[in-house]
Amino acid sequence: MATKDKLKAYKDKRDFKKTSEPEAGRKSGYKHMFVIQKHDASRLHYDFRIEVDGVLVSWAVPKGPSTDTREKRLAIRTEDHPVEYADFEGVIPEGQYGAGTVMVWDRGKYRNIRSDENGKSLANSLEEGKMEIWLNGKKIKGGYSLIKTGMDKEKERWLMIKHDDKHADARRNPVSSQPKSVKSGKTLHKIKKTDDKISG
Repeated sequence: MATKDKLKAYKDKRDFKKTSEPEAGRKSGYKHMFVIQKHDASRLHYDFRIEVDGVLVSWAVPKGPSTDTREKRLAIRTEDHPVEYADFEGVIPEGQYGAGTVMVWDRGKYRNIRSDENGKSLANSLEEGKMEIWLNGKKIKGGYSLIKTGMDKEKERWLMIKHDDKHADARRNPVSSQPKSVKSGKTLHKIKKTDDKISG
């Protein structure tokens, strides 16, 4: 499927004359990138996005990623986003889809573990409903599995699970201990205040 077709749902939900979210431009430099965006919308959650074949495949993770191997974090599959969304930080205005403040909470490069083991592409793993990836972010590192468990109201339900490796730490809670953006160093509150000043 062409990238523009993969992004149809994303574009159909947004009015780019009103929101500063990016349209698809297919910029280079996003290969093997992942981003985790903290999103204070109707409910606070974390959006996990990973580049697969030129788009950011995306999940909403209500509690955010964990470094505890015993935790199985719910991840709801959402529409694919353009790769440029990995840089988006700001406020989606009221009346627009996903209205609220967005922070680039973490980002970095990833490695496909299943490709190393048996040659499975990430697109193949996504279709099968089982992804195993190594994340090299500023806050989140190490192996993670994403496993599809079923459907709920036409949305795919997945689980995000930390692998037992040197980066696993049951005592650490990264979502509460590291609240600032890796892009701007700001908190959600400061991102919103900055946007309010620009808009005013």
